Amino acid sequence: MSAVSAGPRGPQRPAMGPGRGGPFAGMNIPAEKASNFGASARRLLGTLRPERFWLTLVLVFAVVSVALSVIGPRLLGEGTNLIFAGVVSKQLPAGVSKADVIAGLRASGDDSKADMLGAMTLTPGVGIDFGALSSVLLWALALYVLASAFGWMQAYVLNGVVQRTVYRLRQRIEAKIHRLPLRYFDSIQRGELLSRVTNDVDNISQSLQQSISQVVSSLLTVLGVLVMMFLLSPLLALIALVTIPLTLGTTLLIAKRSQKLFVAQWKNTGELNGQIEETYTGHALVKVFGRQNEVQEKFRAKNSELYQASFGAQFVSGLIMPAMTFIGNLVYVGIAVVGGLQVASGAMQLGDVQAFIQYSRQFTMPLAQLGSMANMLQSGVASAERVFDLLDEEEESEEPAASASGPSRGRLVFENVSFRYTPDKPLITDLSLVAEPGQSIAIVGPTGAGKTTLVNLMMRFYELDSGRITLDGVDIASLSRQELRSRMGMVLQDTWLFGGTIRDNIAYGRPAASEEEIIEAAQATYVDRFVRSLPEGYDTLLDDEGGNVSAGEKQLLTIARAFLSRPSVLILDEATSSVDTRTEVLVQKAMNALRSDRTSFVIAHRLSTIRDADLILVMEAGQIVEQGTHLELLAVGGAYSRLYEAQFAAPAAEEV
Repeated sequence: MSAVSAGPRGPQRPAMGPGRGGPFAGMNIPAEKASNFGASARRLLGTLRPERFWLTLVLVFAVVSVALSVIGPRLLGEGTNLIFAGVVSKQLPAGVSKADVIAGLRASGDDSKADMLGAMTLTPGVGIDFGALSSVLLWALALYVLASAFGWMQAYVLNGVVQRTVYRLRQRIEAKIHRLPLRYFDSIQRGELLSRVTNDVDNISQSLQQSISQVVSSLLTVLGVLVMMFLLSPLLALIALVTIPLTLGTTLLIAKRSQKLFVAQWKNTGELNGQIEETYTGHALVKVFGRQNEVQEKFRAKNSELYQASFGAQFVSGLIMPAMTFIGNLVYVGIAVVGGLQVASGAMQLGDVQAFIQYSRQFTMPLAQLGSMANMLQSGVASAERVFDLLDEEEESEEPAASASGPSRGRLVFENVSFRYTPDKPLITDLSLVAEPGQSIAIVGPTGAGKTTLVNLMMRFYELDSGRITLDGVDIASLSRQELRSRMGMVLQDTWLFGGTIRDNIAYGRPAASEEEIIEAAQATYVDRFVRSLPEGYDTLLDDEGGNVSAGEKQLLTIARAFLSRPSVLILDEATSSVDTRTEVLVQKAMNALRSDRTSFVIAHRLSTIRDADLILVMEAGQIVEQGTHLELLAVGGAYSRLYEAQFAAPAAEEV
């Protein structure tokens, strides 16, 4: 399409949502529904399905890393046993056997020491076996180095998995936005939409990156440590198992309360972004009307809501880690007491108890991490739900397979067209008109009469309720939107230029155009005049709002863009309403050149700009109440005549 603005002007109708109404609109957005955590979490995990192979590799690396880490404390326990046995053996007389020492202790009535020595492997009088100790420590070092290496490979592969997943998600969002109907953008704040596309997607990325890694590692660690604990001491393992129901119960209790707060946090983030975007877009308007205090007060109120929701979400979910630590410390005390009794009774060696205490820490820490991950997981799922809501929005109807053949002549016919934005408020009812090829048609009428709506229907920004519109005898509903819009050009009141050179901005209408065609379009639309006066000429860089050229020059650039696209139907929507009289003359000449040999529709409030139109349509309340040439309509003395007199006769009378 050769449209030269980001989109058509908002329809002349009551605002349907927070997307309309200027910088003070959209302050009373209905609260979102409660988060469906389970369904949204499953759907979020479903986005990882294309990465099944790499996720399997992540799991393999995690299993190896955790297995090596779990074996480490057992080896360190053996080292402790060697040291303790060496220290004890040094205190025993050399040359006697272990059995003789134990027998002597029992004979003296010291059964507890005899039991403890009976569980140890030692030779009286020998001391520490440093050869065996160094071997154990080297094996432990090697295990921990390998565990770290596999952990690093797991993190590396997982990073690729998450980033590719988020990359595809952003692609889906971008494609979705281009398939959404215009009414969606009329019903949502731009800041709210941007928040979903940026903040929420980034939050999903961080949540997946951290939660998957920690959840996999924590679950495997819990499983591996549990096996080792049962091998060392079933009694102490049963004590450690008490942690699981306490941890799960505490986590679920806290998570249930914090989930609603996370949903509110991200909803308020989107609303605050929307308010900021609208306020600072219309910053000049805010200052003109002296509404700074009101804007600041609304910002403070919304910022306070976000603060309360964020503080509550983080505080409540932050209780998980201290609670897990408390439970872990209770279990630690229980294991230390019972383990000490086991060593004293000879049921376990000191190194085994040390290893078990390490395992208890390794056991409770993953459980605590799983609990603390509820914080990030809930936040990520809340963001995912907002993104999925966007992806689930109703799209434009499917594109037809048929296409028009041959060049377009530009004959446009409305046949009994009816349309309404909301079911209970009809706007256009049973409208019919014919625009012949090469004809210039002006559309005038009061605000809200349906002028811009007529253009929106021609461009298929909205679909008809009934009737049909044909272009060269072909129903536009049977054409693809891309093909239809490629045959039409638009010049809007709200100009849109992007960051780039003047040449690039003109060529946006037809990227394949040659340099000669670009200059020809610029000369025909009086752009070449001011471009030649610029130091860089056509290579002059414009900012994303065209702030380094005047309003009239921006309008001329948009007309040149439409001229270059060579449309068969041209739509000019209030294209001169924001320029001065001198610039209007240039714009008018440019538009006359642009309208030559093509069907054109001109929406204008300045009736002086449409006097030479072949046909003038006067609209009121969605109906064409008058049509004819300028002189014919003045002679009738109806609605057009009243509009004309309101613009010209009244000022003349005042001057007299």
